[in-house]
Amino acid sequence: MPTPRKTLIALEATPYYHCVSRCVRRAYLCGKDQATGASFAHRRFWIEERLLQLTDTFAIDVCAYAIMSNHYHVVLHVDRESAESWDRAAVINRWHRLFKGNPYSQAFVQGKNLSPAEIGILNHYVDIWRSRLMDISWYMRVLNEGIARQANREDECTGRFWEGRFKSQALLDEKALVACMAYVDLNPVRAGLAVTPETSAHTSIKTRSAKAKLSGSPNHPKQQARQLMPFAGNPRAAMPHGLPFRLTDYIELIDWTGRIIRQDKRGAIPTNVPPVFERLNIDLQHWLYSTRHFESRFKGLVGAARMLKQVCRQLGYKRTPGIGSALLLS
Repeated sequence: MPTPRKTLIALEATPYYHCVSRCVRRAYLCGKDQATGASFAHRRFWIEERLLQLTDTFAIDVCAYAIMSNHYHVVLHVDRESAESWDRAAVINRWHRLFKGNPYSQAFVQGKNLSPAEIGILNHYVDIWRSRLMDISWYMRVLNEGIARQANREDECTGRFWEGRFKSQALLDEKALVACMAYVDLNPVRAGLAVTPETSAHTSIKTRSAKAKLSGSPNHPKQQARQLMPFAGNPRAAMPHGLPFRLTDYIELIDWTGRIIRQDKRGAIPTNVPPVFERLNIDLQHWLYSTRHFESRFKGLVGAARMLKQVCRQLGYKRTPGIGSALLLS
């Protein structure tokens, strides 16, 4: 029986999540059809564009993504603080980008006078919409439904495009976060679809690398790719909004790892390892294993054993699932 989504997405535990959606029957509905030879690779552009567009509406940041021929990966960050700061008008305007709303919200936007009772009803809906605009399930629903409808119109057919549920993993600490992001960004390299990370189509590492090449200060958040969550640098007292790493360190990390996992390389570990290994005390062998098998090795909750036990207690679990795999991140 599938694990209830509410037990896998709990903002009290972490704002970071790895999500995966696969095409129905894992068919190559975004790639080349092996039977007919028809190519649907242009749909990967659809997904990438829509995935990034939605960050302007939802209180959700995209940390990493990789769009493959029959599935896609995305690492998301829920910005609860931002969502809770929106006033009523901001919530309504954002919701109306996605849906029509209701007669009360339409009247509010048109500047019509609402009675106190109507304002009360509207406020009730605003609270619901605010919660949905920082809900990963709603983000994935809007993303996947739009792509499925567009693809079905193109194919002149009906029916499912995606599998019924997207897979979700909660990333409980920095080690889990950076390992998962690397796993996602290196998907095309592992699959033999790209020689280097920065040339891998439809990935966040390509987007970040292209922007960094044009930037005079690539580690400055305002000079990074706008629609991706910025790298804010190593943790410090006055930490701005962003990922707790330096962009240049992360790019070096991905390049270093990508060179090792290439099938045509010998796989020897270089001595000049990126500084993030030392800061997070990451074991090199465990790192290489994680960036190859992150999705299959780790299940719903991913983090060091201490964090995993703590979150399981918060969520009311009677046991600690995945404790053996968690030792890899301890």
